[in-house]
Amino acid sequence: MLEVKGLHAFYGKSHVLHGVTFSVGRGEIVSLLGRNGVGRSTAIKAIMGLARAEGSVTFKEQEIIGRKPHEIALLGLGYVPEDRAIFPDLTVRQNLLLGVKGGKQAKASARFRLEEMFALFPRLEERAEVLGGVLSGGEQQMLTLCRTLMGNPDLIMVDEPTEGLAPQTVEQVAQFLCEIQKRGISILMVEQKLAIALDISQRLYVMGHGQIVFGGTPRELRENESIRKEWLEV
Repeated sequence: MLEVKGLHAFYGKSHVLHGVTFSVGRGEIVSLLGRNGVGRSTAIKAIMGLARAEGSVTFKEQEIIGRKPHEIALLGLGYVPEDRAIFPDLTVRQNLLLGVKGGKQAKASARFRLEEMFALFPRLEERAEVLGGVLSGGEQQMLTLCRTLMGNPDLIMVDEPTEGLAPQTVEQVAQFLCEIQKRGISILMVEQKLAIALDISQRLYVMGHGQIVFGGTPRELRENESIRKEWLEV
């Protein structure tokens, strides 16, 4: 579904990604792992058109390098940023409705509606008329995930979904991502917590110095002590 080949990305004169290649298949959860600063977040920003990029990124067999973020989103690619980017002065309900794509066709084909978001995460329904800015970190994470789903994506890219969350909330987010996958949505996840990534991913890539240094299954990564020690463990 998503094919990234020879991706280079830049911030100003800084060359951050150096020929990154990986893929996400239909219905998969794929994790990008690595220490801070290796280019994981830059990779998904480049895919989404939020960083200057060279190389090839195809989504549903369409080349998207050079397209604007809103054009990429309309193709069915969702993005959940690390800072969650909710609207603090809008209610939970209003935040969710902002995720809906325009057009009768888009609304008619939507797999996720407001009522279903509330059913998947009842706490959001309880807080429906509460301003986004007063939600807890976990509630904000669920809100931004649900808002992205309201846009009817085929694949979502999620940047550090469990960052700063309590252990119980981390487990909730992991279960929620698995539920999304069961409904046919592919997930590309940037994640710092190795245990979560190993638990819910079908495949994982490890990044180092702006490149992919490992790609394989959770079992293969568990068995590869040298990769874990060199590129993941503190």
